[in-house]
Amino acid sequence: MPKLITTRTRIADLGKPRIIVIGGGFGGLEVIKGLEDLLAQVVLFDKSNHHTFQPLLYQVATSGLETNSIVAPFRKLFGNQSDFYFRLGEVKNIKPEENYIETSIGGVKYDYLVIASGATTNFFGMTEVEKYASSMKTIVDATKLRNKIIRQLEYALLTSDEEVMNSLMDFVIVGGGPTGVELAGALTELKKNVFPKDYKELDMRQMDIHLVEASPRLLNGMSEQAGKKAMDFLTEMGVKVHLGTAVKSYDGYEVLLSTGEKLISRSLIWAAGVRGNPVAGLNAEVVTKVNRIAVDEFNRVKGYDNIFAIGDVAAMEGDERYPKGHPQMAPPAQQQGKLVAKNIRNIIHKKPLKPFRYFDKGSMATIGRHKAVVDMKGIRFQGFFAWYVWMFVHLMSIVGFRNRVFIFFSWMWNYFSYDKSNRLIIGRNEEKIMQDEVKP
Repeated sequence: MPKLITTRTRIADLGKPRIIVIGGGFGGLEVIKGLEDLLAQVVLFDKSNHHTFQPLLYQVATSGLETNSIVAPFRKLFGNQSDFYFRLGEVKNIKPEENYIETSIGGVKYDYLVIASGATTNFFGMTEVEKYASSMKTIVDATKLRNKIIRQLEYALLTSDEEVMNSLMDFVIVGGGPTGVELAGALTELKKNVFPKDYKELDMRQMDIHLVEASPRLLNGMSEQAGKKAMDFLTEMGVKVHLGTAVKSYDGYEVLLSTGEKLISRSLIWAAGVRGNPVAGLNAEVVTKVNRIAVDEFNRVKGYDNIFAIGDVAAMEGDERYPKGHPQMAPPAQQQGKLVAKNIRNIIHKKPLKPFRYFDKGSMATIGRHKAVVDMKGIRFQGFFAWYVWMFVHLMSIVGFRNRVFIFFSWMWNYFSYDKSNRLIIGRNEEKIMQDEVKP
């Protein structure tokens, strides 16, 4: 009879300061890299065994990139870093008074704790929308969405009912930020360049792509010029943009908008916002209404000397430019991660801490081939050159030389062939399509 598997962290006490990092996102990686060569034990806990380059998830979902192009295993990234430990597990609770965390694989003590647990999709309390909508936070989410997009085109071939066919071919994207805009552009390019070749029996003029944004313009985190140009690009490409409009409900088939309009679609893709993903155990007073942890100018959790929070889960007060906390994007998380690593070194070496000052390098978004918008310090440009800048910046930001090579050649192939080769359905059929609905 096989023995039962007992879970425990199995992290030996080496007599060195133990620094535990919760989450291997952009901020968590910078903390670990910044602690290299420090005489300390660094432990990373994450629910996945890899880092994901989230800005390019939409390209996996729309068949432009393979899944392994934007992920990198933690053990490979830090395999040569001495006294680094990775544990595949979820941190369930923090006991600050004991310097102890409880995880899905057992408990472990810490000397310093860095919470870099990121954010989750914010459905603003709409449970029915959450049940039926597709989100895009992980590589699994992106793969499921790719499966759904391609499978629904396959199903559309099987029905003679025009309404059912349209419900399978129409897509509604909620959220006019970079993710929503980029996803709408990518779907439009599939409609124009790929699907007409793959699905010759379908009339692609019947495929509608809707982008729903509650505010009066697109790309709220960028300049008005960028938002207007993105609107022009999408309209020119045939995307139906609904500004000043919110989703009121969705039952898996019918999208009800705040204007009273109804859209029939089996694909509602939610890119409308995120909320922090804190870990239980901290004082309730430090967790804000949007689930972000209040931190001081050194990213220390308020009320605790040896617990830090960074990135999407942290809300730093005192910055006049960002009174509600810094943007929940990669650059603030990376900059905070680097500084927290330096400050932990300073604490151990009994040196003064340095406060965090966010340096905004700018923002950018791509809408499609030769179509992008870029806002940088004192410089704003759109179109062909912006598209190349967007590609260069994202390519250089990818973790791992191998991934950069894969992505570069995938982009070159897509550019010259007008094709996206990764049109694969992998996994089980998770879409609830009734057989009599698609019966010819």
